[in-house]
Amino acid sequence: MTATPARHKVVSREEWLKARIEHLAAEKEFTRRRDELSRQRRELPWEKVGKNYVFEGPRGPETLADLFAGRSQLIVYHFMLGPNWEEGCKCCSYLADHFDGTRIHLAHRDTRLAAVSRAPLPRIQAFQKRMGWGFHWVSSFGNDFNRDYGVSFTKEELAGEVNYNYHRIRFNSEEAPGVSVFYKDDAGGIFHTYSTYARGLDALVGTYHFLDLTPKGRDEDGLAFTMAWVRHHDKYDDGYELDPGASYEKPRETDACCRHEERP
Repeated sequence: MTATPARHKVVSREEWLKARIEHLAAEKEFTRRRDELSRQRRELPWEKVGKNYVFEGPRGPETLADLFAGRSQLIVYHFMLGPNWEEGCKCCSYLADHFDGTRIHLAHRDTRLAAVSRAPLPRIQAFQKRMGWGFHWVSSFGNDFNRDYGVSFTKEELAGEVNYNYHRIRFNSEEAPGVSVFYKDDAGGIFHTYSTYARGLDALVGTYHFLDLTPKGRDEDGLAFTMAWVRHHDKYDDGYELDPGASYEKPRETDACCRHEERP
């Protein structure tokens, strides 16, 4: 399951305490720098959202304004679940396993969390039921939301470089992960305040921060890609084996055509 043996230098209590106190100073400096970076993030300029995005939600059509659910702040997770995918991305699912516990706390800080995917709603709902999640999740099948916020690409675009995470790269999937943040003022105006992608999503993964406390850490250095060890939470078992050379593979596509399925 892991690549790194847990061997390390063993010292006396006095030496251990001296090293720990020295490292504490570095941790405190990191905390101060993180707080400053967060302050700078809050001071970034905003852009007004001009499009009237309409999503398909569990109770019918929902606009972007509806997703706020009465709050002034909205965090959207761009969940990788393509129109014909059999299941959601295992890495996005790893992140999403952390969402439900925070919803009540976000709501009491004037913030709503929602997920958006291009898959038709019935496919989203079937996968959400399988995973046992309760967070709000809507379909952008009928609009350009995912493309406009840099997380969906055409097969033709993938033949070359695409613009992801603010630079041109080669990418192997029509869907990509990301988070976008919005603010709604008292007049109903909606503003895009921030988006982040790739390693910018680390802050959402509580499991990683627990692992960072351990001797082996995330234990991903010997893997072909960082999340190669991750599985959907219903696919781990006692016989779990990891192929460190395995590359990322998007979920398989169904034989159904890419069309808007009717809600049950």
